[in-house]
Amino acid sequence: MRLPIAIVMAIALAGAAAAHDFKAGDLVIDHPWSRTTPPVAKTGAGYVTITNNGTESDTLVGGSAEISGGFELHTSEIVDGVAKMRPLTEGVTIAPGETMTLEPGGTHIMLTGLKGPIRESEPFAGTLVFEQAGEVPIKFVVEGFGSRPEPEADAHEGLQQ
Repeated sequence: MRLPIAIVMAIALAGAAAAHDFKAGDLVIDHPWSRTTPPVAKTGAGYVTITNNGTESDTLVGGSAEISGGFELHTSEIVDGVAKMRPLTEGVTIAPGETMTLEPGGTHIMLTGLKGPIRESEPFAGTLVFEQAGEVPIKFVVEGFGSRPEPEADAHEGLQQ
């Protein structure tokens, strides 16, 4: 009798994990995630999709993560075949009715001063800070490297700052 209960619980928990989104006023923060890092890595990245269902713009201006000393918003672009990254010191604005996806190879969260490796299946807490919505606690799930399709270049490979 215990096995069927365990199976039902596993399915229920898997569905809850897959649908992990957070709400802050008119903002919907969908599937915050990160990738595994090598044991000696000092930086990692975070990704998320943010939808603004409101009538006013809001700007993601920063945040924090329990696994890192620093949290910055960056963008990557390919220039002459080389990935270049730069900080977004003004933040990322999400207009009313729009969705912004922070993803590999584009705009993303840069986690600096990692306190240890980011490990698959070990979620970690973080906070996103918005001009209007304020501080929003979230949880990043950790996926194995290569678990999502790669864009033309990863945000941290072949990088020049």
